[in-house]
Amino acid sequence: MQIISYLTFNGQCEEAFKAYEQIFKGNIETMMRHAGSPAESQTPPEWLQKIMHARLEVGGSVLMGSDAPPDRYEKPQGAWVSVNLKDAAEADRIYAALAEAGSVRMPIQKTFWASRFGMLVDRFGTPWMINCE
Repeated sequence: MQIISYLTFNGQCEEAFKAYEQIFKGNIETMMRHAGSPAESQTPPEWLQKIMHARLEVGGSVLMGSDAPPDRYEKPQGAWVSVNLKDAAEADRIYAALAEAGSVRMPIQKTFWASRFGMLVDRFGTPWMINCE
């Protein structure tokens, strides 16, 4: 079994996944648009280039996402994407990259359980926890 986080965006999925690909040093395996899909005929013209499904592979882990139509988009709440690392410098690098133009909820720092831990909401609205035990 594998549990995978699936993120929804308000039209910025492609931009977000391209940023995550760089930040996490991963590989976008899928970036499927509404155009050319079986749903194309039921999709408004202004939404055809939006992302129907994206898949990012990062070192054996997977992150998925899509653009939610404006009438179905809900801002993420009540859940965080947790990234666990073994290298403190890498934790700091990832935290800083995700925090850029985002909102820091807890600065990355030493805690009683981890050498580095921090929480933030990135510029795309995704809540992240960065943890280095």
